Amino acid sequence: MNFYFAPMEGLTGYIYRNAHKAFFNNIDKYFSPFIFPNQSDRFTTRELKDILPENNEGIVLIPQLLTNNAKDFIHTSKKIKQMGYNEINLNLGCPSGTVVSKNRGSGFLSKKEELNTFLEEIFSEAVTKISIKTRIGKDQPEEFYDLIEIYNKYPMEELIIHPRIQKDFYKNKPNLKVFKDALNLSKNPVCYNGDIVTVEDYKKFINEFQSVKTVMIGRGLLANPGLISDIENNIKLDKKLLKDFHDKVYEGYKSVLYGDRNVLFKMKELWFYIIPMFTNNTKYAKKIKKSEKLYDYDEAVSSLFREQDIIES
Repeated sequence: MNFYFAPMEGLTGYIYRNAHKAFFNNIDKYFSPFIFPNQSDRFTTRELKDILPENNEGIVLIPQLLTNNAKDFIHTSKKIKQMGYNEINLNLGCPSGTVVSKNRGSGFLSKKEELNTFLEEIFSEAVTKISIKTRIGKDQPEEFYDLIEIYNKYPMEELIIHPRIQKDFYKNKPNLKVFKDALNLSKNPVCYNGDIVTVEDYKKFINEFQSVKTVMIGRGLLANPGLISDIENNIKLDKKLLKDFHDKVYEGYKSVLYGDRNVLFKMKELWFYIIPMFTNNTKYAKKIKKSEKLYDYDEAVSSLFREQDIIES
């Protein structure tokens, strides 16, 4: 099985990726949080830092673009190619209202003629391999059957399917009936993405879809960065390893961000996913959330690791 780490905006940047690679080393591809191509032909400082090769040494990173403008996609893909990347991922899955209102991400899925024209342009001038991360529709699951006819026209590296519609956001269950149809209908290789949070989730999925060779995991890996080790080798995440991983991420942010507030914002985002792993975590979660200075945060985290254990999965 190939395992991909899904992009999560604000969470899975190069600081996090390097720490994860250092301690777990079992991800076949990491995908960057999306980049907005624009008319200025320039990356933002944040975007550039995140995909600079020197910030991603030893990592197989796939830059992801979020756009509905073919010219912007093409000129940005050329710049990314010059940096040494051989694959770019197109985001047709983001459900955010601000993205969808501009017909980007999963909002683009409702504009089928425009989407087809866009794909025709970017594939005709492709300088790298192109993969696509998609939802199955904007408003109704049945939209996917028109979408797959469009996707099948183009020789993409991979079609990564999150079988929800835009309006689901991350609620409701993935539509596995549509995903099963996708496996039969797609002329391109298919990767599954959606709600693999535990080993049992993985086993249940793969028992039903034995032909699937690639899965992408996002929230499950944020909640348990050692999830793949458990899936592949039955190695449970121990507290010391999690602490060492946390410390590397923490030190990484402290080295590049200015001020306690900016560092704490990043770490609190991660703890939203990690804290449920601990027994009796409520008191510590509140202390971490209320921390306004690094020394308050240090004390809260140290006491959590010292006094509580990881829940056995």
